Amino acid sequence: MKIKSKKMMGILGLIIGILWLFPFYMIVANSFKTPKGIFASVLALPAPATGENYANSFKALNFIGSLTNSLIITICSVLLIILCSSMAAYALQRNKSKLSSGLLLLFISAMLIPFQSVMIPMTANFGSAHMLNMYGLMFMYLGFDCSLSIFLYQGTLSSIPIAMDEAAEMEGASRWQIYYKIILPMLSPMTVTVAILNIIAIWNDYLLPSLVLPQIQYTIPLQMFNFFGEYTKQWHLALAGITLSIIPVIIFYLFAQKWIIKGVTDGAVK
Repeated sequence: MKIKSKKMMGILGLIIGILWLFPFYMIVANSFKTPKGIFASVLALPAPATGENYANSFKALNFIGSLTNSLIITICSVLLIILCSSMAAYALQRNKSKLSSGLLLLFISAMLIPFQSVMIPMTANFGSAHMLNMYGLMFMYLGFDCSLSIFLYQGTLSSIPIAMDEAAEMEGASRWQIYYKIILPMLSPMTVTVAILNIIAIWNDYLLPSLVLPQIQYTIPLQMFNFFGEYTKQWHLALAGITLSIIPVIIFYLFAQKWIIKGVTDGAVK
């Protein structure tokens, strides 16, 4: 019975794996085809395969420039979110007062406000401040994404006993030293979660950058729109561009998988 159960689980896992990898196969396989080859059969292997799509897509995307913009915006925004939200959550969770409870409730309530309801006045205000650029975009991400991050950090902080803070204070540690040397390392599992959620959201975002960024600061998703005109759609170049945009994410995971897996497993144990 156990052997049959293991076989069934193995078969189920294989099916799920194939279904999960199938979209990637579609993207990569069709990125090597000509437009005629794509419309002839999207499921077939490329015959003949051509690398010209990648060269043309690389040039059309201004890939190095747009990749640099995407990396700067994503990394800086995520670091700001992690720093500000963890500090805010620490202050709100440790300060047991009605004001702190009210502020925490305000942050949580902010998650209910849809972006579309504030995007026009927000863009107008940032334009008046001459901040319709990548630096203004970082602060927008900070404002929109901090609420969820504070909520997640606050839940983790509630499981860390305040006695640790008191013991550190008795040893002469300042509030900043307690946060930086004791609390922040203990928040690493949640920090991994917060980082992953925000990296995915910011890296793939199209709407907010399209409202804010000048053309010279376009990210990869914005440059990808060049392949889709009113009358023509260059699927062969778009699929090659999508494949190129996935590569930095894969490289990031290969280098960071040790810390990602550790953070996720530590969080599961806690």
